[in-house]
Amino acid sequence: MSAPISEAGDIPVSEPTAVVTYSPVVLDVPGRAVSLEMKVSAPETGSDLPVILLSHGHGMTNFLSSLNGYGPLANFWAAHGFVVIQPTHLDSVALGLREADDPQAPLYWRTRGEDMHHILDRLDEIEAAVPGLAGRLDRGRIAVAGHSLGGATASMLLGMRVTDPNDGIEVDLTDARVKAGVIFGAPGSAEGLADWAAEHYPVTKGNNFSNMTGKALVIAGDKDLNPNFSERLSYRWDTYTLSPGPKTLLTVFGAEHMFGGISGYDAVEASDENPERVSTLRALAWAYLRSALYEDDPSWDKAVAELEARPEPFGRIESK
Repeated sequence: MSAPISEAGDIPVSEPTAVVTYSPVVLDVPGRAVSLEMKVSAPETGSDLPVILLSHGHGMTNFLSSLNGYGPLANFWAAHGFVVIQPTHLDSVALGLREADDPQAPLYWRTRGEDMHHILDRLDEIEAAVPGLAGRLDRGRIAVAGHSLGGATASMLLGMRVTDPNDGIEVDLTDARVKAGVIFGAPGSAEGLADWAAEHYPVTKGNNFSNMTGKALVIAGDKDLNPNFSERLSYRWDTYTLSPGPKTLLTVFGAEHMFGGISGYDAVEASDENPERVSTLRALAWAYLRSALYEDDPSWDKAVAELEARPEPFGRIESK
């Protein structure tokens, strides 16, 4: 008989609680191609709950890049005290807009950041729409998390600026309401950018991290190398290298772009499927955000101590 899959990869976390999930919560946004739909997952009990805005990637699967994906992260974080809000961005395959006659297609990078602004602007409506949630959010403790293109979305909220390839204007979507972030495998700078990426996704030439002053944990895989984007392995941790502190970089040994399967349970797109890696990463992200949002919370220090005590190294951590 095989051993059960660890919930948190032996990282110290709080006791889990029952989770209530409600979807879709729908916001009508003037000028947006379709309404903004999201899933909200919250602990069944508790008050003054911190919030995570979770931004999906641009993946090619039909539904993981939408409110229906990233269950291994969202469910865990909600079970351990966060309210997790998952919007479906306009680039989701499920919406069928990637081929639309729209200057932002196929990535819809700008509206991704705007989606998060709309959510924060209208938290009262979201609370009211979810049974039992009203009055339970801590608006002073809001974090963002994102994977791949979702990592770029998170980075924009934390201060990364992007030059719009359509008009050459640098776009600033920083949101001071977001206090910390976790960024998985985000796109890097234009240095060494492959011709394929420059042609198909020209916006990737315009990432500027110099003003990204928000507090963040950057998670990168040391096997996350896609020559369509760059032959440079460090491309996926430019978010750390090229931005000012406070930042922490976790380089995960053996991890490819899906980090063991963070986008969904038994996801076919996870070329490096590894449930224990997912368990450890979601717990590490939880611990980082707890300590980032609560000044006296020792969760991150405890998590790092456990990681460093492992006989087989999981990854490398550095901070600035």
